[in-house]
Formats: sequence, structure tokens, C-alpha cells
Amino acid sequence: MIGRFYIKEVSWSTHEAALRQIREQVFIVEQHVAEDLEWDAYDADADHLLAIDHQAQPIACARIVDGSIGRMAVIKDWRCSGVGKALLGQAIKVCQERSYKNITLSAQTHAIQFYENAGFVVSSKPYLDANIWHVDMQLNI
Repeated sequence: MIGRFYIKEVSWSTHEAALRQIREQVFIVEQHVAEDLEWDAYDADADHLLAIDHQAQPIACARIVDGSIGRMAVIKDWRCSGVGKALLGQAIKVCQERSYKNITLSAQTHAIQFYENAGFVVSSKPYLDANIWHVDMQLNI
């Protein structure tokens, strides 16, 4: 438990409902990402992280596919509480445990500073993905 929440590694087969709940709220409802862009074939085999509060409610998630961190989402009431930083730290740790030397992610441009604070550097020009501006970022470990 990290303060008021904890993070655990989960699979899509056992925690699909909780992972979907978070991603639907953040990406589909708040950010208006089309459902057909949100759900893909990577979920079934990816490594997933799930943050849960002290009342056993899902509050944040992230997905790791071949050393790339993605689908990182924190529900609105938990933003700026440290859960995102802890989740990213755990995702980096999982990548290190799986011997990835170059960790990548696609960051929404408003979150560049957040990822830079964890050591990531921008590695592309801005581009539109799901009608949201992103940049590629990487962390060499």
C-alpha cells in the first residue's frame, strides 16, 4: 500500500472489467477517443498494472507491450495525488525486470513534463493520435 492506494500486476483475463472501467472513463468519456481506437488485440497478452484505493476501487491503470508503456490513465478524483507517478515508476520497474533497455511511450503533449520528470526524453515531433496531440518519448536504462 502506497499511502491510500496500491498497485498490482494483473492480467486482462482476470481484471478486464476494472481496466475497462478506468479507460472508458478517461479516454472514451473525458477525452472522446473512439471505442474502436481504444480496444485492440494487445490487451489480451499485455502486462497490465492496476492501482486500487483503500476501498478496493480501481483508480488508475497502465499497459506494457514489448517495453512500451501505454494506456496509462488515472481517474479524475485521483489526479495530482501521486498515483500517476507511482504507476509510472512501477511500469518502469516491470520493464526493467523484463530486461528492456529502451522503454518507450506515446505521451499526450500536455503530459510531457510529467514523463520528463521520470527521465523520459521526447523522440519525435508532435502528431495527432485519436485527435489528441502526442509525442513519442523514450527512457534508456
